[in-house]
Amino acid sequence: MAWTLTAAETAFRDEVRDFLARELTPDLRRAGRRCAGIFSDYDEANRWHRILATRGWSVPHWPVEHGGTGWTPMQHYIFSSELAAADAPQRAPMGPGMVAPVIIAFGTGAQKRRWLPGIASGEDYWCQGYSEPQAGSDLASLQCKAVRDGAHYVINGSKIWTTHAQYANRMFCLVRTASGGKPQQGISFLCFDLPAQGVTIRPIVSISGDHEFNEVFFDDVRVPADGLIGEENQGWTIAKYLLQHERGGAWAPMLRARLRRLTAAAGVAFASPGHEDEADGMALRLAEMDCAIDAVEATELQSLRAQARGEPVGIRPSMGKVLGSELRQRLTELGVEIAGHHAAANLPLDDGLQGDMPIPEEAVFSVSAYLNDRAASIYAGSNEVQRNIVASHLLAR
Repeated sequence: MAWTLTAAETAFRDEVRDFLARELTPDLRRAGRRCAGIFSDYDEANRWHRILATRGWSVPHWPVEHGGTGWTPMQHYIFSSELAAADAPQRAPMGPGMVAPVIIAFGTGAQKRRWLPGIASGEDYWCQGYSEPQAGSDLASLQCKAVRDGAHYVINGSKIWTTHAQYANRMFCLVRTASGGKPQQGISFLCFDLPAQGVTIRPIVSISGDHEFNEVFFDDVRVPADGLIGEENQGWTIAKYLLQHERGGAWAPMLRARLRRLTAAAGVAFASPGHEDEADGMALRLAEMDCAIDAVEATELQSLRAQARGEPVGIRPSMGKVLGSELRQRLTELGVEIAGHHAAANLPLDDGLQGDMPIPEEAVFSVSAYLNDRAASIYAGSNEVQRNIVASHLLAR
């Protein structure tokens, strides 16, 4: 889908492209290209974050007074599109895109001065303590408990699916500080340092062989009470605010980058004589995906215009989550079909793979992406829950 850019937007796009051509090294591009999971591994992604920080572009969506760029919504969209097209490493958003907006909106001046600079620079790396073994999509049923003891909270319980906890030096965590009444009313939002005495982190290796997730156990863990964001038992309001940022954002740039790779892979896979019918059939299906991405992109551009007018986000993040994640899954299914017999290979795309591969890299990526993206319709609020949110909003009108 072609956009009509103003002269200023075209100049900005060219500025971004020039920066990427100079700063995005071949090894960083390879790390971005091989990321079949949610985010690139810490070493490459955080190195790229620090490079962006030197340009002042690591946290462009923040308010200018805290280090943001002041870009227009369209400039943000152009930036995302150019990063995806250039195979830049996918940075984890737990710090810049999730806890930082919470700190900015609900934190004290001291908390902002304490945490925001390290997030922007890449010095600090955060993980999210939300889900529990019995509290996933029904997050309000969480039981990880924090009891106030003087100047500290004492935490007991566990969290699960804690992305990149093995790399993090800080955590933001939902804890239960009161019982009785509605379960949402007894939840608080705490930030604290990792590692800490009494914290145990155990890896969860995914079906693709990647280690992105972890279980985190708390056994009488003492954390400073000044890490409480907002007021005690106000955590549910803060959690909902954060989830809007987790579900929001643009899906089309990443989807279009994946489609570009699939189209190139299909051209190679069906190039030999005798595969003309398969090539034509796959070309038609890829064209259908192109049209679907155009529709998502049109919806996102419409949202940008609404955002520029100052309209509230409403149900747009939930709509985007459903459309984007399910289209992402459909693309991975086509990738496995294109990979053909190479799909039987079991080569996790981790730091241990260096240089060229013995089989087509895109085939290995496609299988890992297929396995990883089964979770895309679950994380950040399952798509069933998002459909309920959309339906409730529409039926209430």
